Amino acid sequence: MAGKISNTPATYTPSPTSQNKKRPSIVTGSDWVRPDGRGLHQCRPAFLRTGAVNSASGSAYAEFGNTKVIVSVFGPRESKKAMMYSDIGRLNCNVSYTSFATPIRGQVHESFDPYTLKLCSYFSPSTVIFCINLMLLVCQASDSKDLSSMLHKALEGAIILESFPKTTVDVFALVLESGGSDLPVVISCASLALSDAGIRLYDIVASVSMSCLGMNLVIDPVSEEESYQDGNLMITCMPSRNEVTQMTVTGEWSTPKIHEAMQICLDACTKLGMIMRSCLKEAVSAPEE
Repeated sequence: MAGKISNTPATYTPSPTSQNKKRPSIVTGSDWVRPDGRGLHQCRPAFLRTGAVNSASGSAYAEFGNTKVIVSVFGPRESKKAMMYSDIGRLNCNVSYTSFATPIRGQVHESFDPYTLKLCSYFSPSTVIFCINLMLLVCQASDSKDLSSMLHKALEGAIILESFPKTTVDVFALVLESGGSDLPVVISCASLALSDAGIRLYDIVASVSMSCLGMNLVIDPVSEEESYQDGNLMITCMPSRNEVTQMTVTGEWSTPKIHEAMQICLDACTKLGMIMRSCLKEAVSAPEE
């Protein structure tokens, strides 16, 4: 199924509220602006497309600023015989990064403490390179496992698993370029891919994250903003049903701040959901080449 860019507005900035009309000061200065020039509550332009991988049952490509993700869906397929019988279907999720997705290549990973670096001076260069590459693979494998688990939790509640009993659906997400807010983009793109594959859903799944920087709330943060954030909130929801499938909170938040952030994220998810629906409608109505 071929898809194309949506004609709907290329941003899903939440509606302004009375509390957000006046931009609060930030700890780094009253004239502080975001690295890409956006407003505090302004999301990055979104490009969405379905049918990106011909060999898959369904696929989607998403580009949010510098964050680029492609998701492929395979199945439903017969579950392995070793698995116990189940009246509902199973969902497998895997998230991985390309070797060039992040600027970590050629740099010292943050997990390498000074003691580890000092030990490296006692070994040959080839041994050091081998050990560093091995440690990087271990770190990336750990991150991939955590992201895969979070993707599974975000999607599981939106899929009608009873519609494909005794079978399994595989979701493979590949981050081509990491520009910040990677997981929300992966989740939203995976929802489009599942729809493209014909998997029955209660509703599409949209996801948005927000960072707390000083006294300010910054929606859809880029990598630079995530590196010095005080806290992060990610909400994944089904906009039409007004149901949250996953919410993660890190850092320290006050009660008023967390409530404000949740409302802003839910509003942004609703706007993003409209863009996702428009993408699916245009993909279906587009003539096949």
